[in-house]
Amino acid sequence: MAIDYDIKDPSLADGGRYRIEWAAKEMPVLRLIRERFEKERPLEGVRMSACLHITAETANLARTLQAGGADLVLTASNPLSTQDDVAASLVTHFEIPVYAIKGEDDETYYDHIRAAISHRPHITMDDGADLVSTLHKDYTELLPEVIGGTEETTTGVIRLRAMAKEGALKFPVIAVNDSMTKHLFDNRYGTGQSTIDGIVRATNILIAGKTVVVAGYGWCSRGIAMRAKGMGANVIVTEVDPLKALEAVMDGYRVMPMMEAAPIGDIFVTATGDINVIDTHHIEAMKDGAIVANSGHFNVEINLSGLREMAVEEPELVRPFVERYRLANGKTVHILGEGRLVNLAAAEGHPASVMDMSFANQALASEFMLQNAKTLENTVYTIPEALDMEIARLKLEAMGIKIDKLTPEQEAYLNEWRAGT
Repeated sequence: MAIDYDIKDPSLADGGRYRIEWAAKEMPVLRLIRERFEKERPLEGVRMSACLHITAETANLARTLQAGGADLVLTASNPLSTQDDVAASLVTHFEIPVYAIKGEDDETYYDHIRAAISHRPHITMDDGADLVSTLHKDYTELLPEVIGGTEETTTGVIRLRAMAKEGALKFPVIAVNDSMTKHLFDNRYGTGQSTIDGIVRATNILIAGKTVVVAGYGWCSRGIAMRAKGMGANVIVTEVDPLKALEAVMDGYRVMPMMEAAPIGDIFVTATGDINVIDTHHIEAMKDGAIVANSGHFNVEINLSGLREMAVEEPELVRPFVERYRLANGKTVHILGEGRLVNLAAAEGHPASVMDMSFANQALASEFMLQNAKTLENTVYTIPEALDMEIARLKLEAMGIKIDKLTPEQEAYLNEWRAGT
C-alpha cells in the first residue's frame, strides 16, 4: 500500500526498528493493551491524527493504536524531537504515515501539522495542543467531524483549559497529563532523568558541585531538582506559587527569586509552561559561561529574541546543541538545544518504562472517548480513576510486584461512619 509521508530518509528504517523493539521490552503495559486491542479492535475505522514526539516509545503507542484498528497519521510536536530512524521505520515497516524531520523549520513544522489535519481526524492526540489549536483556528469546517481528543503534556492542558474557559473548545479532550500514572511518574521520574541526560550529553560537564537553578516546582521541576541533587548539585528553586515554594523549602532546597539566583547559578533549567521565565535582565546578571536549558514544552520560557538583541555577534555552535552567545558586558551564555525541550533535542527523551504508563493512558483514553463522547461536554476531562488504577496494577504485575488487598472487614470499616475507636 502506497502512503503519503515526509521524513528525512527511508533508508534509516532498519536502525529505527531496532530502537522500537528495544523500547518495547520496557513497555509491558502497552504490550498487554496492544494484545487486547488486536482481538477486540475497539478503534476500527477511526481516523486519528497524533501530534507527538516521534520517538521509539511513541512508535509503540502507534503500533497499539494501529492494532486496535485506527487509521493513524503522525506528526511531530516539536521541531527537534523527532528520531529520524524511528520515523522511517514507522513508514517502511508499519505503513503509518509520518510527517516529521528532526531540525525542521517552523514553516515545515506547521506544514506537517496541516498534513495531519487533512486526514480529517475523528480523534486528535496532542502533545502541546498545536494540532488542536491549529484545527480550531484554521480548519473550523472539520470540527463537526471530531469526536474528541487527548492531550499529553502540562503546557497543552493549560492551553486547552483556556480554550474551554472562553467557550472556544469545540470537542471534549481528556487531559492524559493529569492522570496520576502520568504526572507522578512520567513528569517526575521521566523528565527528571531525561533532562539531566540531555544536559550531560550536550555539555559533558560534571553535575556534582555545580549550582543548578530549577525554575518552577511542579512535577517536572521536582524530578529535575531531585535528580540534580542526587548527582551532587547544589539546587536552587525559583517559584511564584507560595505553596510550591514552601514545599521546595521543606524538601531541602534553597528558594529565591530568579534575579537572586542568576549570579549564583552554573546551570539553569526551566520547566514551568510560561513565557520569559528567564528574561534578559536575568541573563545579563548570570556569571560568565552560564548554561541555560529548557525542559518545558515550548521554547518561550527563555527570552531568546531578547538574548539575540543583547548579543554582540551571531551565536557560535561550540558543540552539537550548544550555542554560545557573547554579550556586551563581556560575558558569554550557552543555550542548549535552541531553547527547546533539552531532553528530546539533545537526548532521547523519557525512558521507555515511564512512557509505558503515559502511552497506556493515551490508548485507553482514546477507547474511553469513543465509548463516552456522546455524554461528554466540550471541555477538558481527567482520565477516570478506574483506568488510572488499572494501569498502575498492570505495571506492578509486569514488574513482578504483589500488594495487599483489603479484607471484606476492612472494606466495610472504610464505608462505615458509625464505627469509632
